[in-house]
Amino acid sequence: MRPFLLQVAAVTLINIKSMPQRFWLSLSTVMAIALVVVVLLSFLAMANGFQQTLTSSGADDVAIVLRGGSQAEINSTVARDQVRLLEEAPGIARDADGKPLLSAELYLVVDGVKRSSQTKANLPLRGIGTAGAAVRKGIRIVEGRMFNTGANEIVVGKALLREFQGLEIGQVVPFATSRWTVVGIFEANGSVFESEIWADLPVVQSLFNRNNIFQTVRARLQTPAALDALQRFVDADPRLKLDVKSEAAYFAEQASQTSDLIQKLGWPLSITMALGALAGALNTMYSSVAARAAEIATLRAIGFGGFPAFIGTLVESLILAALGGLLGSIATTLAFQGFSASTLGASFTQVVFSFSLSPALVIEALLLALAVGFAGGLLPALRAARLPIVAGLSGS
Repeated sequence: MRPFLLQVAAVTLINIKSMPQRFWLSLSTVMAIALVVVVLLSFLAMANGFQQTLTSSGADDVAIVLRGGSQAEINSTVARDQVRLLEEAPGIARDADGKPLLSAELYLVVDGVKRSSQTKANLPLRGIGTAGAAVRKGIRIVEGRMFNTGANEIVVGKALLREFQGLEIGQVVPFATSRWTVVGIFEANGSVFESEIWADLPVVQSLFNRNNIFQTVRARLQTPAALDALQRFVDADPRLKLDVKSEAAYFAEQASQTSDLIQKLGWPLSITMALGALAGALNTMYSSVAARAAEIATLRAIGFGGFPAFIGTLVESLILAALGGLLGSIATTLAFQGFSASTLGASFTQVVFSFSLSPALVIEALLLALAVGFAGGLLPALRAARLPIVAGLSGS
């Protein structure tokens, strides 16, 4: 066994030392694989960042109530009478004055302009009442102030301000048939709420002709377990044809829809590019075997077996793939880690998020790179193992 391992080590070392002789061909393979990794990781980082933004937004002790069968807030409708019934539901926390911590809200779409492309995009305008901020965690005005009730004033999420222009404090923006003044910037622990614009609910209802209609109701629960009591209350009243779920569950559903779509775009594109990189790897490794035909034949003539030549060639291909994978991972990290972007969410409005790479995603990309290297080196390695001694020596 030891002589066999020594043969494998010797042939592998010879292959590695000869790689500079094929520098440009090897470099092209490394760059092709690196490009595959960059494309794959950019899509995975996008999906991961989007999912983290949404899943971090939901709380287990906050219930969200939508019209029965609605998959998103923008498709939901909740009547004023239903809101009044929900205020008497069990399990809802109350403030110091004994009022339920419940927020009926209106969720609308308005126009915004992206800083990067100067193109229009849909932005979410949310009308909230006095309890709107109280039912959410981590809401803090970081610049300016909160809007006044009854006024055409808005506060803008910190992330939205970063990606869209014309929303700075003091700016006057036209929504619907009215003009609104930006009076504050708020943050929400990096959650999806930072991608929203908030205004006084009655003003939004009036100016958008949505009187007596809401789209969603949020309620802070006494405990996460109180969700079951609220669900039973809604199910028992035929006037409440509504769906109840925790905010955490709602955002998890929203995140999975879009992140799955991003990954379904990224993987096929990366695999298609990987096939191109595979062709390059095959060309490189066949050229490597041809260039070392005399060396391989000489080693075979002095007693080396075919399997060490097989392993040596395959290792060379895997090294090139690993180098491409590492180069692609480093390039993606430098280019996209923490990079901010926005995309359409399930409510057809822009959600601002940051690309997020994780060790698990890098491992996925490296495994794809190694798979390309293994497939690209397998046939040339078999050729090296089966190379006739006479043919190799005569070619020299």
